[in-house]
Amino acid sequence: MATHKPKVQSQRGRVHGELAGVRAQLGRAAVRTFAANERMNQVLIEHLDPAAWGARPPGGVRSIAAIFTHLHNVRCKWLRLTAPHLKAPAKLNRAQCTPGQARAALAESAAGCAEMLAEALGGEGRVERFRRDGWGQSWPAGVEMLCYMLAHEAHHRGQVCMLAHQLGFRLPIQVTSGLWNWEKLWKECGAAGGPGGDG
Repeated sequence: MATHKPKVQSQRGRVHGELAGVRAQLGRAAVRTFAANERMNQVLIEHLDPAAWGARPPGGVRSIAAIFTHLHNVRCKWLRLTAPHLKAPAKLNRAQCTPGQARAALAESAAGCAEMLAEALGGEGRVERFRRDGWGQSWPAGVEMLCYMLAHEAHHRGQVCMLAHQLGFRLPIQVTSGLWNWEKLWKECGAAGGPGGDG
């Protein structure tokens, strides 16, 4: 029986190593995906007519400025609740925030979220559970965490595009269709391999 132990331990070691490699790859993919997501936010603000930023939408809904400050502030909450060992950036004031301030703050909170995702999904670090809000049940850190974060931001980007159109500041087609050009977004974020690549 003792003759089988080294073989079993060797197989376990190989499987453990393969799982660690998969987790590391997942962590890298999550970071690149969130970077592409953030690039979409930056593209929208870059090409948005400045007059649309603080314009009051019909029906008392959030302004475009309020939507982007909300995105940043929610990220700060995710970081504070999920990864308190990481420094969360300062929150934004929706009534006073400029497009330039929003772009800088979003870039900072995106970097924090990328670090949180790398720890949560890469298998190394202190992030074990995702706490999306103080009232909500926490989840084990996993792919669902990334999906939730992306869905939240995509929802609000859709609102921004719709509001810009309703307010008479329609975004150029190359911008709105460019949000779907993941190969370009991926390269703009420094991932030369494109989606699905591990380089």
